[in-house]
This record gives sequence, C-alpha cells and structure tokens, in this order.
Amino acid sequence: MIFHNETAEIFVPDGVSVEEAFARTTRMGIAAHQDDLEISCYHGIEACFGAKDEWFLGVIVTNGAGSPRAGRYESFSDAEMQAVRRIEQKKAAYIGEYSAVVLLDYPSSAVKDADNLNPVSDIKQLLTAAKPSVVYTHNLADKHDTHVAVALRAVQAMRELPENDRPSAVYGCESWRDLDWLPDNDKVVFDVSERENLAAALLGVFDSQICGGKRYDLAAMARRRANATFYESHSVDKSESVIYAMNLTQLINKPEITPEEYVGEFIKKLEQDVVERISKFSRKNT
Repeated sequence: MIFHNETAEIFVPDGVSVEEAFARTTRMGIAAHQDDLEISCYHGIEACFGAKDEWFLGVIVTNGAGSPRAGRYESFSDAEMQAVRRIEQKKAAYIGEYSAVVLLDYPSSAVKDADNLNPVSDIKQLLTAAKPSVVYTHNLADKHDTHVAVALRAVQAMRELPENDRPSAVYGCESWRDLDWLPDNDKVVFDVSERENLAAALLGVFDSQICGGKRYDLAAMARRRANATFYESHSVDKSESVIYAMNLTQLINKPEITPEEYVGEFIKKLEQDVVERISKFSRKNT
C-alpha cells in the first residue's frame, strides 16, 4: 500500500499481515489527531473489543505537531512531539486490540487545503482495502477546523467509492463540539457503559496531552456521563455513559446534498424547537 507521505505507517498490534488486518476489519475510525479515535470513535473500539467477528481499524490523518504542551513536554519541538504522539497511538491500538492503526502523517495545513486531494486519495485507498461496514469520523458541526476538514475529506472519499463498496453506516461523533443540541429524533445514541475501564485506559495512554496541559481523559468521560443523565428529564438514567453522533450516511449516498445544507437542516430544527418551546409558555400580548 503506497501513501503520499513516505512517513506514513501502518501498525498492526497483534503482528498479523497488513492484508489480514484489513481483511478482518468491520469498523473504521477516521480521525484528525492521536487520541481522537479514543474520544470520537470510541463506540467502534468498544464494539470490537474482545469480539470474535468484529475488528476496529483506526486512521489518524494528521501528524499532531501543533498540540499545546506544558510540564515535561513544554520544551519539546514539533518533531519530538510527533514522535511521542505516534508511540502513544500505538500503545492505544495495542490496549484496544485494534486490527490496525494507520498514521497518514499529514500536516494540518495540507488537510485543510480543499484543493489538496492527497488525503482524500489515501483515505479512499484505505476504505477500498478494508471495506468497513461502519465508519466513524468527526461531526461536521465540530468547532475544530482540522476536525471538520478531516470529516470532509472522509466524506469525499466515501462518495467516490462505488455504491456497493460504501459503508452501510457513517457517523460523525462528538469531540470539540458536543451534539446534545441535536433534536432527539436526529441523535444517534451510543451506549458505551459496558467498559469504562477500557475507556479510561485508552485515554490515559496519551500522557503528552494530559500532562501536557489538557485533561481530555476527564473531559471525555464526564461528557459521556452527562449525556446519559441529561438525555431524558422525566425518566431515570438508562445508561451510565453515552456518546452522541450525527448520522452522515445519507450525506454519503446523496452527493447532490452539500455538507453545509445537510448540517444546516439540523440547525434549523434546533431553532424551531427552541422558538416553539419559548412560544408555548410565553404570555401572549392582548
């Protein structure tokens, strides 16, 4: 498999051939940075962990050079930080029993350049080889520029696949903007309560981020717990940990719909819901 970056790498934790790792894949996560799989695409990881007929393949698109750093990492150069984050991602792949993790090693600037088709080509090559039935990526309402860019490149790559080779389900998951604002009928609700120990172990691997000044581990787990409690106001909690996602499957299969239009419809529904609720309980002028 030939990628556009010579520094790209495929890591297979259990040592089987790359061909076998791709052949057994059933779910794929396509994420921007090291640790984004474990935050945004965790439902796929948990669904495959310990399963005999399910395997998760992770794709990290960027090199992670621009991450904030403090403490022992404060003086690290971008090159040193990239090396550390690559090792951390491999550790997570081993702990999570991933089929493989692919590090495409693009700078964020290349991914955010809509005219640079290399990331799309590499993602398409991976999708063609693995043929996952389910794909997780960032949601298109995320407020991190690189996350949105990666999601758009993934959408484009999947749209370019023959119809019969496209995933049966595609989800845009929470990260830098949560999805509790989605109307309940439009929320994809992933119950990830079963293995909080696994979630904590995966997030805890990324020491360069946690001790480097960002408590992603606590924040991600807390959001999942908050989602479970605040999902429904008039019933007891049915789950302890929940991730929300935006269903992107229709967007993949209907290329005539632009991503802006697709997300815009969700935002219109939110506006309508808020306005109608306020109107319902407002005193009317006489």
